[in-house]
Order: sequence, then C-alpha cells, then structure tokens
Amino acid sequence: MQERTIINTSGIEEPKPLVIIKDQHNFSINDIDRDALKVLKQLHAEGYKAYLVGGGVRDLLLKRIPKDYDISTEARPGQIRKVFRNSRTIGRRFRLVQVFFPENKIIEVSTFRCKSEYDIDGEVDVLPANNTFGTEADDAFRRDLTINSLFYDIENEAIIDYTGGVDDLKKGIIRIVGNPDKRIIRDPVRILRSIRHASRIKFTIEEQTWNAIISHREKLRLCPVSRIRDEILKDLRGGANREWLRLMVDSGVFYILFPFYRGVFDDEGAKRKELLANILRVIERIQKNSAHLPEAFLLALFLIPWSSCVFPEMSVQMKSGQLYSLSRRIKISLDSSLEHLNIKKATKEHIASLLARLNVFAVQDKNGNWPGWLKKKSYFKENSYFYMIYRESTGGTSVDLTDLPGPVKKNRFLKTGSRRNERNPAFAKGKKKGGVFGLRKKH
Repeated sequence: MQERTIINTSGIEEPKPLVIIKDQHNFSINDIDRDALKVLKQLHAEGYKAYLVGGGVRDLLLKRIPKDYDISTEARPGQIRKVFRNSRTIGRRFRLVQVFFPENKIIEVSTFRCKSEYDIDGEVDVLPANNTFGTEADDAFRRDLTINSLFYDIENEAIIDYTGGVDDLKKGIIRIVGNPDKRIIRDPVRILRSIRHASRIKFTIEEQTWNAIISHREKLRLCPVSRIRDEILKDLRGGANREWLRLMVDSGVFYILFPFYRGVFDDEGAKRKELLANILRVIERIQKNSAHLPEAFLLALFLIPWSSCVFPEMSVQMKSGQLYSLSRRIKISLDSSLEHLNIKKATKEHIASLLARLNVFAVQDKNGNWPGWLKKKSYFKENSYFYMIYRESTGGTSVDLTDLPGPVKKNRFLKTGSRRNERNPAFAKGKKKGGVFGLRKKH
C-alpha cells in the first residue's frame, strides 16, 4: 500500500488516498468486462484520466460478478461523446454519457463531480442543484457509501481509496461517507441505499449511520415520489429479501414507505410477516435467474399479506360476480393506500385483479392439472404464474422458471426502413393471404 499526492487544476493539494497496488488486492485487469475495459483504454488513449468506479470495484473485491461497470473520467460529456460515436448524453441535474454495445449493453461514463453538499457547512436542508465538475477526490467524497467510493486504475492495476472503503469491505460494514446526519438530510434516499446494500451483501450498518437512518427516516416523505417509487421497484427487482425486510421494519422505514402495512404484522400477524419474507425470497430467486417481473406483478406479490389481512374474504370461494366486486373493493383501497407512490390507475386495477383471483387458483390447483374452463380464460397464464409464486412462498412446489414469461428484447442497433415500408398493405394482392386486416383486393 502507498499514498500519493494529488494536485488539482487550482494548484491545491487534494486529500491523499490509500493506493493498494496490484499485488495487494485480489483481482486483476483480466476480471474486468471486455467492453468496460475498451472504454477505459480509449479514454486513456485520448489522454484522459479514467477509472472503473463504484459497485463494479466493490463486487470484484468481493469476488462477485458486477451487474454494472461504471466509469468516471476527467473528460467532459461533450469530449466523451467525441471519443464514442455509439453514445448519448442523459440527465438534467448532472449529465453522463451512455456508451452502447450489442445486445442492449450499456456502459455509463460520468465526469468527476465536485464535492458540493459533502463539504457545505451550515443548516442547509436541500440538496442544491449542482452541475459543476470536480476532481477524482471530490468525486470519491461525494459518493453515498465508503464501499462504493473506490476507484480502479487500469494503468497500474491499483485501487484508489479516499474514504476507507477497502477497510469497511474487509470488516463487512456499511458506512455513509462523511457525516451521516448531514448527508441523509441533504438526500434521504441514502437511507434506502444503505439498507439495500447491507441486505444484498449481508453487511452490518455502522452505528452512526444506523442512528442517522432512524433519526431522519421521516424525511423520506420529502423526496420526489418518482425517486421513491423507483427505489422501491429497484429493491423488489434485486435487493429485497428477508434481511432487507428485517432492516426496513427494525428501522421503522418500512412503515414510512408503506403506512398501510401498520398493524398487519401485529399480534397474530407474525405469519403474515413470514409470508412476506418468503415471497421476497422467491422473487429474489426468480430475479437472480434473469426473469423479469413487471411492476404490477411485483407490487401485487408484495401486497398479498396486506390484502389477505384487510380482505379476509379473499380466502372464500366466489362466483364471477363476487370476484368482480372484490376486485373493485381492493382497487378502491389501493387508491388511498398507494396514493403517496403515484401508481398509475391501470397498474392498480391490474394489481387488484391479480389479488382478487388468487384464491380461484388455490381452489382449482390439482397438482398442476387445471380445469379446461380456467385454462380458456384470457387471464389464465399470468394469474397461474402469480399463484405459483405464492404457492412456493407457502411451502409448495417451486416455480419452474421456464414457465415464467420473459421480456421481449429489442435490438437498438437493428436498422429498419421507413414506416411505410414496414407495414403490410391493407389488401393482399392476388390470391395471397395477408394485409393488416386480412382482406383481399377485389379484381
């Protein structure tokens, strides 16, 4: 290990990071994704300083395969675009560049950001809009967690650590960079990110960070609805598990985000809490195998323990008219319960229909042999998947992942002709079948 001095463009000496040379850490340049390495090498070839950063470095040190490879550089967005023609600029508050590769693969490249709110003194409660660029040290201190503030330099294959992230990784600790009270007040979403990472990699949240989470959990109500909804869906798609639920409930954050769950786990509700933990476990297993579950589907699964408590008639066998009435009542309750998350009306109707029909499939389940009348229903395929996930969570047969529907992948590089050429004619020529409406042209 060694230290190095960094001098910024103003001639001011930056904080000295801990530099862990190649022989003193557990991965090599060969472990990095080929396309991410290509981006790094091209930036270096153009004379720009650039590093692999964040979760990619963390996962490589933990001997995990990174989900994403993010890159930070001193190059500005416009300069990055000139280096990579297969790219686009996104973001308003802070612009970054997405570099595209085949099969919908994206490597995100950002410019070093300034410290901004990290080192602002005083009683500032709002994260300032800041689009200014900074140095690599600024960028490291601006990041949320110490374990996500690490840089990897491909030139000498060294890890650069400004915040003590390597030591926290060794000790299994989640720690917010800087003063946790101050930084959570500036951006309360850091609460959710701390809990997510702790549950994903089974780390312990450091005491000061944990106390700050509990002290400022109410401030999550001040965050934009869209950010909170996106964070919740991100958890359900890859971070939510039994440990996530425990941390969310123990910290009280769970009831800030899901106030309608208050009382559901009380008294005799231990079974409902266990059911939710098991549902999250099944979702996690499915998501790890790359099966994509849509928003309404995920939320409906998450709401099963709540709905079974609020609507005990869900367990009663009903006729179609009664099922419709139950679905309407669930939808009305969702209107108020999910109001703070700004869920679309169509999504709530979809959730209500999945929940209302759950018992239909429980009653008709004959070891996978479904009655013919049920298989003919338009909702059969989706609702049967929904039920099978619920069944596994209650100790039943595991869901066969080959039965689950996957997303249709679009190739962003597939060039198509004009819209006129893409369409079939309304009338088919001669005796051929075809046309948009399957009509033949009369002669």
